[in-house]
Amino acid sequence: MEAARALADAAPIELQTFARVEDRQRLTAPTVKAFRNLCQHWGLANAEAAALLGVSESTWDRIKRGSWDQPLSQDQMTRASAAIGLYKGLRLLFADDMANRWPRLPNSEAMFGRRSPVEAMVEGGIPVMLDTRRYIDAVRGGL
Repeated sequence: MEAARALADAAPIELQTFARVEDRQRLTAPTVKAFRNLCQHWGLANAEAAALLGVSESTWDRIKRGSWDQPLSQDQMTRASAAIGLYKGLRLLFADDMANRWPRLPNSEAMFGRRSPVEAMVEGGIPVMLDTRRYIDAVRGGL
């Protein structure tokens, strides 16, 4: 009973969102680190990495060098989150190097249209990135 009363008396917890600049400032460094790592694992070209994150290639170069100190935008955080979630889902689905190869392989699934998931995500932006993440989650039984 005391625990329930303490919870009822506690101040509401403020949710973390990508809309609040304070949250984006706090989350940008670990997000960028994770995104850089997945780009390396997937063997993405600079243009592909920049397009997936929603930045110019020159900005991507600054991000890679660690000389970019701005918080990611809400859209950029969403893009990175979708890619990082996809990366994790692939790691859970595949126990071998297929987790890193799958994003670059041509795919006959209708949503990819015989393109690689990376090509589809670059072309389709956030909606396709989120759909790709949901697809992998569904394939692995995570939905």
